[in-house]
Amino acid sequence: MGKETGFLEYERKDRGYLDPKERVKNYKEFVVPLAEGDLRTQAARCMNCGIPYCHNGCPVNNMIPDWNHLTYEGDWRDALEVLHSTNNFPEFTGRICPAPCEASCTLNIVDTPVSIKSIECAIVDRGWKEGWIEPQVPAKRTGKSVAVVGSGPAGMACAQQLARAGHSVTLFEKNDRIGGLLRYGIPDFKMEKHLIERRKKQMEAEGVTVRTSTEIGVDVSFRSLKENFDAVVLSGGAEDPRGLQIPGAELPGLHFAMDFLTQQNKRNAGDDERTAAPDGSLLATGKHVVVIGGGDTGSDCVGTSNRQGAASVTQLEIMPKPPVKENKALTWPDWPLKLRTSSSHDEGVDRDWAVLTKRVVGENEVTGLECVRVEWNNGKMEEVPGSEFTLKADLIFLAMGFLGPRKPGMIDQSGVTLTDRGNVDANVQDYKTSEDMVFACGDMRRGQSLVVWAIREGRQCARAVDEALMGVSELPR
Repeated sequence: MGKETGFLEYERKDRGYLDPKERVKNYKEFVVPLAEGDLRTQAARCMNCGIPYCHNGCPVNNMIPDWNHLTYEGDWRDALEVLHSTNNFPEFTGRICPAPCEASCTLNIVDTPVSIKSIECAIVDRGWKEGWIEPQVPAKRTGKSVAVVGSGPAGMACAQQLARAGHSVTLFEKNDRIGGLLRYGIPDFKMEKHLIERRKKQMEAEGVTVRTSTEIGVDVSFRSLKENFDAVVLSGGAEDPRGLQIPGAELPGLHFAMDFLTQQNKRNAGDDERTAAPDGSLLATGKHVVVIGGGDTGSDCVGTSNRQGAASVTQLEIMPKPPVKENKALTWPDWPLKLRTSSSHDEGVDRDWAVLTKRVVGENEVTGLECVRVEWNNGKMEEVPGSEFTLKADLIFLAMGFLGPRKPGMIDQSGVTLTDRGNVDANVQDYKTSEDMVFACGDMRRGQSLVVWAIREGRQCARAVDEALMGVSELPR
Protein backbone atom coordinates (compact mmCIF):
# COMPACT_ATOMS: atom_id res chain seq x y z
CA MET A 1 0.00 0.00 0.00
CA GLY A 2 1.59 3.21 -1.17
CA LYS A 3 0.06 5.57 1.39
CA GLU A 4 -2.24 4.31 4.11
CA THR A 5 -4.30 7.49 4.23
CA GLY A 6 -4.10 8.40 0.55
CA PHE A 7 -7.76 7.70 -0.12
CA LEU A 8 -8.67 10.11 2.69
CA GLU A 9 -6.28 12.87 1.69
CA TYR A 10 -6.67 13.03 -2.09
CA GLU A 11 -9.70 13.60 -4.28
CA ARG A 12 -10.25 11.55 -7.41
CA LYS A 13 -8.80 13.12 -10.54
CA ASP A 14 -8.88 11.69 -14.04
CA ARG A 15 -7.72 12.47 -17.54
CA GLY A 16 -9.43 15.33 -19.35
CA TYR A 17 -10.51 15.91 -22.95
CA LEU A 18 -9.81 18.59 -25.50
CA ASP A 19 -12.75 20.91 -26.10
CA PRO A 20 -15.42 19.29 -28.33
CA LYS A 21 -15.27 22.16 -30.82
CA GLU A 22 -11.57 21.47 -31.36
CA ARG A 23 -11.49 17.70 -31.30
CA VAL A 24 -14.23 17.22 -33.93
CA LYS A 25 -11.96 18.90 -36.48
CA ASN A 26 -9.84 15.75 -36.83
CA TYR A 27 -9.63 12.04 -36.01
CA LYS A 28 -6.75 12.22 -33.54
CA GLU A 29 -6.94 11.02 -29.94
CA PHE A 30 -8.02 13.89 -27.68
CA VAL A 31 -7.48 12.57 -24.13
CA VAL A 32 -5.21 14.81 -22.04
CA PRO A 33 -2.97 12.61 -19.84
CA LEU A 34 -2.39 13.36 -16.19
CA ALA A 35 0.97 14.75 -15.13
CA GLU A 36 3.33 12.34 -13.39
CA GLY A 37 2.75 13.92 -9.99
CA ASP A 38 -1.01 13.59 -10.37
CA LEU A 39 -0.68 9.97 -11.43
CA ARG A 40 1.37 9.09 -8.37
CA THR A 41 -1.14 10.90 -6.17
CA GLN A 42 -4.01 8.98 -7.74
CA ALA A 43 -2.13 5.71 -7.28
CA ALA A 44 -1.71 6.62 -3.61
CA ARG A 45 -5.52 6.52 -3.26
CA CYS A 46 -5.52 2.73 -3.77
CA MET A 47 -6.52 1.11 -0.46
CA ASN A 48 -4.86 -2.27 -1.17
CA CYS A 49 -8.07 -3.90 0.05
CA GLY A 50 -7.95 -7.22 1.83
CA ILE A 51 -10.28 -8.48 -0.88
CA PRO A 52 -9.32 -6.53 -4.02
CA TYR A 53 -12.63 -6.50 -5.87
CA CYS A 54 -10.93 -4.74 -8.77
CA HIS A 55 -9.31 -8.12 -9.57
CA ASN A 56 -12.71 -9.67 -10.07
CA GLY A 57 -13.98 -6.70 -12.05
CA CYS A 58 -11.05 -6.96 -14.46
CA PRO A 59 -11.46 -9.82 -16.96
CA VAL A 60 -7.68 -10.29 -17.32
CA ASN A 61 -7.28 -10.19 -13.51
CA ASN A 62 -4.82 -7.32 -13.59
CA MET A 63 -2.86 -7.04 -10.33
CA ILE A 64 -4.07 -3.51 -9.85
CA PRO A 65 -3.04 -2.76 -6.24
CA ASP A 66 0.48 -3.97 -7.06
CA TRP A 67 1.10 -1.64 -9.96
CA ASN A 68 -0.71 1.18 -8.18
CA HIS A 69 1.80 0.84 -5.35
CA LEU A 70 4.75 0.75 -7.75
CA THR A 71 3.42 3.83 -9.57
CA TYR A 72 3.10 5.67 -6.26
CA GLU A 73 6.72 4.77 -5.48
CA GLY A 74 7.81 5.98 -8.93
CA ASP A 75 8.98 2.50 -9.92
CA TRP A 76 7.52 2.65 -13.41
CA ARG A 77 9.54 -0.18 -14.94
CA ASP A 78 8.47 -2.73 -12.34
CA ALA A 79 4.91 -1.44 -12.66
CA LEU A 80 5.12 -2.16 -16.39
CA GLU A 81 6.36 -5.71 -15.74
CA VAL A 82 3.47 -6.40 -13.38
CA LEU A 83 0.99 -4.90 -15.85
CA HIS A 84 2.30 -7.00 -18.75
CA SER A 85 2.16 -10.17 -16.66
CA THR A 86 -1.62 -10.29 -17.16
CA ASN A 87 -2.26 -8.11 -20.21
CA ASN A 88 -0.45 -8.23 -23.55
CA PHE A 89 -1.82 -4.90 -24.78
CA PRO A 90 -2.56 -2.46 -21.94
CA GLU A 91 -2.29 0.49 -24.34
CA PHE A 92 -5.45 -0.86 -26.00
CA THR A 93 -7.42 -1.41 -22.81
CA GLY A 94 -6.06 1.80 -21.29
CA ARG A 95 -7.84 3.65 -24.08
CA ILE A 96 -11.02 1.78 -24.93
CA CYS A 97 -11.90 -0.50 -22.01
CA PRO A 98 -15.00 0.69 -20.08
CA ALA A 99 -13.04 -0.03 -16.88
CA PRO A 100 -15.14 -2.59 -14.99
CA CYS A 101 -12.25 -2.57 -12.51
CA GLU A 102 -13.22 0.96 -11.47
CA ALA A 103 -16.84 -0.07 -11.04
CA SER A 104 -15.59 -2.78 -8.65
CA CYS A 105 -13.21 -0.51 -6.74
CA THR A 106 -14.12 -0.22 -3.06
CA LEU A 107 -13.95 3.56 -3.36
CA ASN A 108 -16.68 3.39 -6.00
CA ILE A 109 -19.12 2.77 -3.16
CA VAL A 110 -18.89 6.54 -2.68
CA ASP A 111 -18.43 7.24 -6.43
CA THR A 112 -14.71 8.07 -6.20
CA PRO A 113 -12.91 4.99 -7.58
CA VAL A 114 -9.17 5.01 -8.14
CA SER A 115 -8.32 6.23 -11.66
CA ILE A 116 -7.17 2.74 -12.61
CA LYS A 117 -7.58 3.04 -16.37
CA SER A 118 -5.58 6.26 -16.57
CA ILE A 119 -2.76 4.81 -14.48
CA GLU A 120 -2.67 1.66 -16.61
CA CYS A 121 -2.40 3.68 -19.80
CA ALA A 122 0.29 5.93 -18.36
CA ILE A 123 2.42 2.95 -17.30
CA VAL A 124 2.48 1.32 -20.74
CA ASP A 125 2.82 4.61 -22.65
CA ARG A 126 5.86 5.42 -20.51
CA GLY A 127 7.23 1.95 -21.18
CA TRP A 128 7.13 2.56 -24.92
CA LYS A 129 8.57 6.05 -24.54
CA GLU A 130 11.49 4.81 -22.44
CA GLY A 131 12.21 1.86 -24.76
CA TRP A 132 11.49 -0.74 -22.09
CA ILE A 133 9.12 -2.78 -24.25
CA GLU A 134 11.08 -5.16 -26.43
CA PRO A 135 10.39 -8.43 -28.27
CA GLN A 136 10.43 -11.50 -26.01
CA VAL A 137 12.11 -14.03 -28.27
CA PRO A 138 11.91 -17.62 -26.95
CA ALA A 139 15.17 -19.32 -26.02
CA LYS A 140 14.25 -22.43 -28.02
CA ARG A 141 11.72 -23.55 -30.60
CA THR A 142 9.35 -26.48 -30.11
CA GLY A 143 9.00 -27.53 -33.73
CA LYS A 144 5.21 -27.27 -33.43
CA SER A 145 3.14 -25.05 -35.70
CA VAL A 146 -0.13 -23.22 -34.97
CA ALA A 147 -2.49 -21.33 -37.28
CA VAL A 148 -4.38 -18.50 -35.58
CA VAL A 149 -7.28 -17.28 -37.71
CA GLY A 150 -8.46 -13.77 -36.93
CA SER A 151 -6.18 -10.95 -35.82
CA GLY A 152 -8.36 -9.03 -33.39
CA PRO A 153 -7.23 -8.70 -29.77
CA ALA A 154 -8.01 -12.38 -29.05
CA GLY A 155 -5.99 -13.61 -32.02
CA MET A 156 -3.15 -11.17 -31.37
CA ALA A 157 -2.87 -12.18 -27.71
CA CYS A 158 -3.08 -15.89 -28.53
CA ALA A 159 -0.49 -15.65 -31.30
CA GLN A 160 1.94 -13.65 -29.18
CA GLN A 161 1.71 -16.03 -26.23
CA LEU A 162 2.19 -19.10 -28.42
CA ALA A 163 5.20 -17.53 -30.16
CA ARG A 164 6.76 -16.75 -26.80
CA ALA A 165 6.28 -20.40 -25.87
CA GLY A 166 8.44 -21.32 -28.86
CA HIS A 167 5.84 -22.44 -31.38
CA SER A 168 5.83 -21.46 -35.04
CA VAL A 169 2.75 -19.24 -35.33
CA THR A 170 1.02 -17.93 -38.43
CA LEU A 171 -1.62 -15.25 -37.88
CA PHE A 172 -4.19 -15.12 -40.69
CA GLU A 173 -6.31 -12.03 -41.36
CA LYS A 174 -8.85 -11.60 -44.18
CA ASN A 175 -8.48 -7.80 -44.18
CA ASP A 176 -5.49 -5.88 -45.49
CA ARG A 177 -4.32 -4.93 -41.99
CA ILE A 178 -4.41 -6.74 -38.65
CA GLY A 179 -6.41 -5.68 -35.61
CA GLY A 180 -9.98 -6.81 -36.27
CA LEU A 181 -12.46 -4.31 -34.84
CA LEU A 182 -9.58 -2.48 -33.19
CA ARG A 183 -8.51 -1.59 -36.72
CA TYR A 184 -11.79 -1.32 -38.61
CA GLY A 185 -14.38 -0.66 -35.93
CA ILE A 186 -12.92 1.50 -33.16
CA PRO A 187 -12.51 5.05 -34.52
CA ASP A 188 -9.05 6.58 -34.60
CA PHE A 189 -10.13 9.33 -32.22
CA LYS A 190 -10.55 6.64 -29.55
CA MET A 191 -7.44 4.65 -30.45
CA GLU A 192 -4.92 5.57 -33.12
CA LYS A 193 -3.78 2.65 -35.26
CA HIS A 194 -0.03 3.16 -34.95
CA LEU A 195 -0.48 1.41 -31.58
CA ILE A 196 -1.47 -1.78 -33.43
CA GLU A 197 1.42 -1.45 -35.88
CA ARG A 198 3.86 -1.13 -33.00
CA ARG A 199 2.64 -4.39 -31.48
CA LYS A 200 2.66 -6.07 -34.90
CA LYS A 201 6.37 -5.32 -35.25
CA GLN A 202 7.01 -6.71 -31.78
CA MET A 203 5.09 -9.90 -32.56
CA GLU A 204 6.90 -10.41 -35.86
CA ALA A 205 10.24 -10.02 -34.07
CA GLU A 206 9.08 -12.71 -31.65
CA GLY A 207 8.43 -15.12 -34.51
CA VAL A 208 4.81 -14.56 -35.54
CA THR A 209 4.22 -14.74 -39.30
CA VAL A 210 1.42 -12.39 -40.34
CA ARG A 211 -0.62 -13.15 -43.46
CA THR A 212 -3.12 -10.43 -44.30
CA SER A 213 -5.62 -10.37 -47.18
CA THR A 214 -6.04 -14.11 -46.67
CA GLU A 215 -9.52 -15.37 -45.88
CA ILE A 216 -9.68 -18.93 -44.61
CA GLY A 217 -12.47 -20.76 -46.38
CA VAL A 218 -12.08 -18.57 -49.47
CA ASP A 219 -8.40 -17.99 -50.31
CA VAL A 220 -7.18 -20.96 -48.28
CA SER A 221 -9.30 -23.97 -47.40
CA PHE A 222 -9.80 -24.96 -43.79
CA ARG A 223 -8.70 -28.46 -44.71
CA SER A 224 -5.28 -27.19 -45.76
CA LEU A 225 -4.84 -25.58 -42.33
CA LYS A 226 -5.59 -28.88 -40.63
CA GLU A 227 -3.10 -30.63 -42.89
CA ASN A 228 -0.27 -28.11 -42.53
CA PHE A 229 -0.48 -27.06 -38.87
CA ASP A 230 -0.37 -29.01 -35.63
CA ALA A 231 -3.17 -26.90 -34.16
CA VAL A 232 -5.68 -24.31 -35.39
CA VAL A 233 -7.19 -21.49 -33.32
CA LEU A 234 -10.41 -19.83 -34.45
CA SER A 235 -10.21 -16.28 -33.09
CA GLY A 236 -12.35 -14.32 -35.51
CA GLY A 237 -15.06 -11.97 -34.40
CA ALA A 238 -18.83 -12.03 -34.12
CA GLU A 239 -19.25 -10.29 -37.46
CA ASP A 240 -22.84 -11.16 -38.42
CA PRO A 241 -24.72 -7.89 -37.74
CA ARG A 242 -28.32 -7.80 -36.56
CA GLY A 243 -30.52 -6.40 -39.30
CA LEU A 244 -33.71 -4.34 -39.22
CA GLN A 245 -36.80 -6.23 -40.36
CA ILE A 246 -39.23 -3.41 -41.08
CA PRO A 247 -40.81 -2.06 -44.28
CA GLY A 248 -38.42 0.12 -46.28
CA ALA A 249 -35.26 -1.35 -44.78
CA GLU A 250 -34.05 -2.20 -48.27
CA LEU A 251 -33.90 1.47 -49.34
CA PRO A 252 -30.53 3.07 -50.17
CA GLY A 253 -29.34 5.11 -47.21
CA LEU A 254 -29.70 2.41 -44.55
CA HIS A 255 -26.41 0.72 -43.66
CA PHE A 256 -24.72 -1.35 -41.02
CA ALA A 257 -22.58 0.67 -38.62
CA MET A 258 -19.42 -1.31 -39.35
CA ASP A 259 -19.56 -0.45 -43.06
CA PHE A 260 -19.60 3.24 -42.14
CA LEU A 261 -16.89 3.04 -39.46
CA THR A 262 -14.59 0.87 -41.59
CA GLN A 263 -14.64 3.32 -44.47
CA GLN A 264 -13.53 6.22 -42.31
CA ASN A 265 -10.77 4.20 -40.67
CA LYS A 266 -9.48 3.27 -44.12
CA ARG A 267 -9.46 6.92 -45.14
CA ASN A 268 -7.54 7.79 -42.00
CA ALA A 269 -5.03 5.08 -42.88
CA GLY A 270 -4.32 6.84 -46.17
CA ASP A 271 -6.38 4.67 -48.52
CA ASP A 272 -7.89 6.45 -51.51
CA GLU A 273 -11.67 6.56 -51.81
CA ARG A 274 -11.84 3.67 -54.26
CA THR A 275 -10.03 1.43 -51.80
CA ALA A 276 -11.79 2.75 -48.71
CA ALA A 277 -15.27 2.58 -50.24
CA PRO A 278 -15.32 0.19 -53.23
CA ASP A 279 -19.13 -0.11 -53.03
CA GLY A 280 -19.77 3.61 -52.67
CA SER A 281 -18.89 6.26 -50.10
CA LEU A 282 -20.90 6.57 -46.89
CA LEU A 283 -20.47 10.17 -45.78
CA ALA A 284 -22.61 12.02 -43.25
CA THR A 285 -21.58 15.46 -44.50
CA GLY A 286 -24.60 17.76 -44.50
CA LYS A 287 -26.99 14.89 -43.81
CA HIS A 288 -29.50 14.08 -41.11
CA VAL A 289 -28.22 10.90 -39.46
CA VAL A 290 -30.17 8.47 -37.32
CA VAL A 291 -28.26 5.81 -35.39
CA ILE A 292 -30.31 2.85 -34.17
CA GLY A 293 -28.66 1.28 -31.14
CA GLY A 294 -27.56 2.92 -27.91
CA GLY A 295 -24.28 1.08 -27.26
CA ASP A 296 -20.63 1.82 -27.96
CA THR A 297 -20.87 1.13 -31.69
CA GLY A 298 -23.73 3.59 -31.96
CA SER A 299 -21.69 6.13 -30.02
CA ASP A 300 -18.80 5.65 -32.46
CA CYS A 301 -21.18 6.40 -35.34
CA VAL A 302 -22.19 9.60 -33.56
CA GLY A 303 -18.60 10.78 -33.16
CA THR A 304 -17.69 9.91 -36.74
CA SER A 305 -20.83 11.59 -38.14
CA ASN A 306 -20.02 14.80 -36.27
CA ARG A 307 -16.48 14.79 -37.62
CA GLN A 308 -17.82 14.40 -41.14
CA GLY A 309 -20.08 17.43 -40.64
CA ALA A 310 -23.53 15.92 -40.26
CA ALA A 311 -26.47 18.34 -40.25
CA SER A 312 -27.95 16.51 -37.25
CA VAL A 313 -27.41 13.24 -35.39
CA THR A 314 -30.06 11.29 -33.47
CA GLN A 315 -29.41 8.08 -31.54
CA LEU A 316 -32.27 5.74 -30.66
CA GLU A 317 -32.42 2.95 -28.08
CA ILE A 318 -35.31 0.51 -27.71
CA MET A 319 -34.73 -0.02 -23.99
CA PRO A 320 -35.85 2.49 -21.32
CA LYS A 321 -33.53 5.28 -20.24
CA PRO A 322 -31.30 3.91 -17.44
CA PRO A 323 -31.03 5.66 -14.08
CA VAL A 324 -28.40 8.37 -13.80
CA LYS A 325 -27.01 6.72 -10.65
CA GLU A 326 -27.08 3.05 -9.76
CA ASN A 327 -28.17 1.58 -6.44
CA LYS A 328 -24.81 0.59 -4.94
CA ALA A 329 -26.39 -1.70 -2.38
CA LEU A 330 -27.85 -3.77 -5.21
CA THR A 331 -25.08 -3.64 -7.81
CA TRP A 332 -21.62 -3.09 -6.31
CA PRO A 333 -19.09 -4.61 -7.06
CA ASP A 334 -20.76 -5.81 -10.27
CA TRP A 335 -21.03 -3.78 -13.46
CA PRO A 336 -24.05 -1.49 -12.99
CA LEU A 337 -26.80 -0.54 -15.38
CA LYS A 338 -26.83 3.24 -15.43
CA LEU A 339 -26.89 6.12 -17.89
CA ARG A 340 -23.56 6.44 -19.67
CA THR A 341 -22.62 9.50 -21.68
CA SER A 342 -19.62 9.08 -23.95
CA SER A 343 -17.25 11.73 -25.27
CA SER A 344 -19.00 11.41 -28.64
CA HIS A 345 -22.34 12.26 -27.04
CA ASP A 346 -20.78 15.42 -25.62
CA GLU A 347 -19.89 16.47 -29.17
CA GLY A 348 -23.54 16.74 -30.18
CA VAL A 349 -26.44 14.28 -30.48
CA ASP A 350 -30.14 13.97 -29.68
CA ARG A 351 -30.62 10.77 -27.67
CA ASP A 352 -33.97 9.05 -27.23
CA TRP A 353 -34.94 5.90 -25.35
CA ALA A 354 -37.80 3.40 -25.41
CA VAL A 355 -38.29 3.97 -29.13
CA LEU A 356 -39.32 1.26 -31.61
CA THR A 357 -38.72 1.80 -35.34
CA LYS A 358 -41.73 0.96 -37.51
CA ARG A 359 -40.99 1.93 -41.12
CA VAL A 360 -38.25 3.50 -43.22
CA VAL A 361 -39.73 6.36 -45.23
CA GLY A 362 -38.71 7.07 -48.81
CA GLU A 363 -39.20 6.13 -52.43
CA ASN A 364 -35.82 5.82 -54.13
CA GLU A 365 -33.79 6.58 -51.01
CA VAL A 366 -34.19 7.11 -47.28
CA THR A 367 -35.95 10.35 -46.30
CA GLY A 368 -37.27 9.54 -42.83
CA LEU A 369 -37.93 6.98 -40.11
CA GLU A 370 -41.32 6.28 -38.55
CA CYS A 371 -41.12 5.43 -34.84
CA VAL A 372 -43.36 4.77 -31.85
CA ARG A 373 -42.70 4.99 -28.14
CA VAL A 374 -42.86 1.83 -26.08
CA GLU A 375 -43.28 0.87 -22.43
CA TRP A 376 -41.69 -2.13 -20.76
CA ASN A 377 -43.75 -4.11 -18.25
CA ASN A 378 -42.24 -7.24 -16.68
CA GLY A 379 -39.88 -7.60 -19.63
CA LYS A 380 -42.66 -7.25 -22.19
CA MET A 381 -42.67 -4.38 -24.67
CA GLU A 382 -45.91 -2.58 -25.49
CA GLU A 383 -46.44 0.30 -27.92
CA VAL A 384 -47.83 3.51 -26.46
CA PRO A 385 -51.02 4.44 -28.36
CA GLY A 386 -50.84 7.79 -30.11
CA SER A 387 -47.07 8.19 -29.61
CA GLU A 388 -46.06 7.75 -33.24
CA PHE A 389 -43.58 10.24 -34.70
CA THR A 390 -41.34 10.57 -37.77
CA LEU A 391 -37.68 11.59 -37.83
CA LYS A 392 -36.06 13.22 -40.83
CA ALA A 393 -33.25 10.95 -42.01
CA ASP A 394 -30.87 10.88 -44.96
CA LEU A 395 -28.67 8.17 -43.46
CA ILE A 396 -29.62 5.43 -41.02
CA PHE A 397 -26.94 3.34 -39.33
CA LEU A 398 -27.74 0.03 -37.65
CA ALA A 399 -25.74 -0.52 -34.46
CA MET A 400 -27.92 -3.17 -32.85
CA GLY A 401 -25.33 -5.80 -32.04
CA PHE A 402 -24.23 -9.02 -33.69
CA LEU A 403 -25.64 -12.51 -34.09
CA GLY A 404 -22.32 -14.39 -33.91
CA PRO A 405 -19.64 -15.31 -36.46
CA ARG A 406 -20.35 -15.43 -40.17
CA LYS A 407 -21.00 -19.04 -41.13
CA PRO A 408 -20.16 -19.24 -44.87
CA GLY A 409 -16.56 -20.17 -45.58
CA MET A 410 -14.37 -21.11 -42.65
CA ILE A 411 -17.02 -22.04 -40.08
CA ASP A 412 -18.97 -24.21 -42.51
CA GLN A 413 -15.80 -25.88 -43.80
CA SER A 414 -14.44 -26.54 -40.31
CA GLY A 415 -17.39 -28.66 -39.20
CA VAL A 416 -17.18 -27.35 -35.64
CA THR A 417 -20.26 -27.62 -33.45
CA LEU A 418 -22.09 -24.36 -32.76
CA THR A 419 -24.01 -23.27 -29.69
CA ASP A 420 -27.73 -22.46 -29.73
CA ARG A 421 -26.74 -18.81 -30.19
CA GLY A 422 -24.62 -19.60 -33.26
CA ASN A 423 -21.19 -19.22 -31.65
CA VAL A 424 -18.41 -21.79 -31.89
CA ASP A 425 -18.89 -24.28 -29.06
CA ALA A 426 -15.83 -24.46 -26.77
CA ASN A 427 -15.45 -24.22 -22.99
CA VAL A 428 -13.13 -21.94 -21.01
CA GLN A 429 -11.05 -24.76 -19.53
CA ASP A 430 -9.39 -26.18 -22.65
CA TYR A 431 -11.00 -24.02 -25.39
CA LYS A 432 -11.33 -27.13 -27.58
CA THR A 433 -13.98 -27.33 -30.26
CA SER A 434 -15.64 -30.53 -31.45
CA GLU A 435 -12.86 -30.96 -34.02
CA ASP A 436 -9.50 -32.46 -33.02
CA MET A 437 -6.81 -29.85 -32.31
CA VAL A 438 -9.10 -27.00 -33.29
CA PHE A 439 -9.60 -24.36 -30.61
CA ALA A 440 -11.74 -21.22 -30.38
CA CYS A 441 -11.54 -18.00 -28.36
CA GLY A 442 -12.77 -14.42 -28.31
CA ASP A 443 -16.01 -13.12 -29.79
CA MET A 444 -16.28 -16.10 -32.15
CA ARG A 445 -16.67 -18.28 -29.05
CA ARG A 446 -18.39 -16.02 -26.49
CA GLY A 447 -20.29 -13.60 -28.72
CA GLN A 448 -19.70 -9.86 -28.99
CA SER A 449 -17.89 -8.56 -25.95
CA LEU A 450 -15.13 -6.28 -24.71
CA VAL A 451 -11.53 -6.03 -25.91
CA VAL A 452 -10.36 -6.99 -22.43
CA TRP A 453 -12.40 -10.22 -22.55
CA ALA A 454 -10.88 -11.01 -25.94
CA ILE A 455 -7.35 -10.58 -24.57
CA ARG A 456 -8.18 -12.82 -21.60
CA GLU A 457 -9.56 -15.57 -23.83
CA GLY A 458 -6.64 -15.31 -26.25
CA ARG A 459 -4.15 -15.74 -23.41
CA GLN A 460 -6.03 -18.64 -21.84
CA CYS A 461 -6.53 -20.34 -25.19
CA ALA A 462 -2.79 -20.07 -25.90
CA ARG A 463 -2.05 -21.94 -22.69
CA ALA A 464 -4.59 -24.62 -23.61
CA VAL A 465 -3.02 -25.06 -27.07
CA ASP A 466 0.49 -25.17 -25.59
CA GLU A 467 -0.59 -27.82 -23.11
CA ALA A 468 -2.27 -29.89 -25.82
CA LEU A 469 0.86 -29.76 -27.97
CA MET A 470 3.49 -30.24 -25.26
CA GLY A 471 1.70 -32.01 -22.40
CA VAL A 472 2.52 -29.17 -19.99
CA SER A 473 2.58 -25.39 -20.24
CA GLU A 474 4.37 -22.60 -18.45
CA LEU A 475 2.15 -19.93 -19.97
CA PRO A 476 -0.09 -18.12 -17.46
CA ARG A 477 -3.86 -18.30 -17.58
